[in-house]
Amino acid sequence: MAQLLVRNVSEDVVQALKARAAAHGRSVEAEHRALLEQTLAADRRAQVEAWLKAGEPLRERLKGRVFTPSEILIRESREER
Repeated sequence: MAQLLVRNVSEDVVQALKARAAAHGRSVEAEHRALLEQTLAADRRAQVEAWLKAGEPLRERLKGRVFTPSEILIRESREER
């Protein structure tokens, strides 16, 4: 597993992290890890939501259409040869 080293963190931030870790019953390292994981998970969710929203116009345009499955199209193409 990888390791990270964070330099030049203000004393206020360090104290806040220590207080938060104590409130959650974790070490400062475990609290730091939890904060990173939560933040990145939220960022991933936001990216997925944006991606889904971007696809809405296409989904609306294609709504109600019937498509032939690709395996049928391939089989028909092979039979034509």
